[in-house]
Amino acid sequence: MDTVQTRVTRAAVWTGSGVDVKNVDLPELGSGETLVRVRLATVCGSDLHTVTRRRRAPCPSVLGHEAVGTVVAGGTRSITVGDRVVWSVTVSCGRCARCRSGFIAKCSSVRKVGHERFDGDWPLSGAYAEHVVLPPGTSIAKVPESMPDAVAAPAACATATVMATLEAAGSVSGRRVLVIGAGMLGLTAAAALAEAGARVRVTDVDAQRLEMVSRFGGTPDGGGSVDAAIDFSGSSDAIDSAFARLSTGGVLVLAGSVLPGRRIEVSPETMVRQWLTITGVHNYEPRHLTRAVKFLERTLEVYPWRTVVADPVDLDAIASALAPAPAGKLRAAVAP
Repeated sequence: MDTVQTRVTRAAVWTGSGVDVKNVDLPELGSGETLVRVRLATVCGSDLHTVTRRRRAPCPSVLGHEAVGTVVAGGTRSITVGDRVVWSVTVSCGRCARCRSGFIAKCSSVRKVGHERFDGDWPLSGAYAEHVVLPPGTSIAKVPESMPDAVAAPAACATATVMATLEAAGSVSGRRVLVIGAGMLGLTAAAALAEAGARVRVTDVDAQRLEMVSRFGGTPDGGGSVDAAIDFSGSSDAIDSAFARLSTGGVLVLAGSVLPGRRIEVSPETMVRQWLTITGVHNYEPRHLTRAVKFLERTLEVYPWRTVVADPVDLDAIASALAPAPAGKLRAAVAP
């Protein structure tokens, strides 16, 4: 029976010690809210950090923020019932100084999909559930019919974040760019950089992941100077090494340092004399989500996106997906 009609859905609730799949009442939608039936959710590394207690997160909660689904109620001016969509990780107010200055992802009162308390005022915030409620301030993008769910879901986090890092790196055509980390973000960045005309090198401590690099437009790193480097590893040692390799005018973009780590060594004199830039990216802006979907659509037959997401498990087996992806894959997946 249609769960929207029965007003009951199912959700996997992270309790701090495990996951309980339970029936949950569907709330009456408030003004501007959108109800989405989740089709597929991929498991982002940040959720693995939560369940392995590498980072603190609200608990209990419904995790999952990298997903694709179909609108079943509510909507916006441009999104209507029946649309297949992806949505942003962050929910912004649109009114604070940060939002008005263009840093919507760092809204002063930001809320985050898959990061809210289940026993609070937004219980169905995460995508490890049959339904998710998207409040006003969530960016929502339509997904082309030609794009499989397994390709579309990572757009909501990995691909959109990559779009933000490329913007931060500036013009890359013809330039030597080092990508640090060959996970989902790193290989997506390699593909996006290659499409933009960069000469892409990729480094990782995992030899099996490095074997995938050539399929996504890059080559394994062989050392030497680079014009830009984008870090997805969060490793202070790797960041120090990348900084030392920047040529004059070089840019270092940090996107993987989301947990406490050792301070990096930076010489102010070197930065000044070589005109170097270090910048950070955390989350992304609405334009990056739109770019992510368009990029995946353009490259659907260019890069083997379908092959890097594991076959999904159903919601009752979600505990098995909250673990490192199987060999040869970059994302586990859940089909609620």
